[in-house]
Amino acid sequence: MTTKPPLTLRLAAPRGFCAGVDRAIQIVEEALKKWGAPVYVRHEIVHNRHVVERLEALGAIFVEELEECPDDRPVIFSAHGVPKSVPAEARQRNMIYVDATCPLVSKVHVEAARHHDQAREILLIGHAGHPEVIGTMGQLPEGAVTLIETVEDARAYQPKNPANLAFLTQTTLSVDDTAEIVGALQARFPGIAVPHKEDICYATTNRQDAVKVLAPGAGLVLVIGARTSSNSVRLVEVALRAGAARAELIASAENIDWSWFEGVSVLGLTAGASAPEDLVQGVIDACRERFDVTVETIKTADETVTFKLPRVLAG
Repeated sequence: MTTKPPLTLRLAAPRGFCAGVDRAIQIVEEALKKWGAPVYVRHEIVHNRHVVERLEALGAIFVEELEECPDDRPVIFSAHGVPKSVPAEARQRNMIYVDATCPLVSKVHVEAARHHDQAREILLIGHAGHPEVIGTMGQLPEGAVTLIETVEDARAYQPKNPANLAFLTQTTLSVDDTAEIVGALQARFPGIAVPHKEDICYATTNRQDAVKVLAPGAGLVLVIGARTSSNSVRLVEVALRAGAARAELIASAENIDWSWFEGVSVLGLTAGASAPEDLVQGVIDACRERFDVTVETIKTADETVTFKLPRVLAG
């Protein structure tokens, strides 16, 4: 009998679902219980194919735009948030709708409105085309928010009134990347209004912190998540920056290329905020088939945050 090679598997904690994702998935499940199938969902409720397919099997229909939904069935808006025009159109059509926007994203929307009321020029640090960015910019009239994607953008931006500026950030960015851009803005505009509390969400920060601890000395770090998931893509970048020899984003154990393990004795494993825990277990099981695995949990924070469901689903 051949003995399996040893592998130390450093498992990040926290990892996987955050409170906002948990709440969004529950909203779809509760809506299906309350109104029956089908329930329409505008945009993927969270960026994970496995989650979407499970909800589709329960009777959820995912669409990109509200015009694809019939007037007489409930519609749910995704956790990333939507432009104001979307609920306005739903009200106009007398649709039943439930907003599953993460409360931490809603907080950024409220901040944007407050700055706009105070006639500030608003800069949003984020990635063009991401649904959260589209939703946040869509809270205000066109042109009221300027997107800043890079340090170069921050250095090149020319405000109308440098004394009356504010910035916001997409919640799922890398803390380090944002710090650099924020630093560039504050160096140029010392009076720029900053968020009351860091916009980058607690779960994004916690998952990145855990990866920073498990990555040094790891021959490979696997991050379970979708390519469309901003926070998952950031975890790969954070792992490499923190000293992992290699880091790969995988949707599930099926996507592992086992040649990556050549010469690897220490593996880091985490999951983005929209990846379910059964996918983590699937990767551990796949590793156990090939290696003599010792699991070490790297715990850097306790997460106790929960968010209430919208009132329309209560009772």
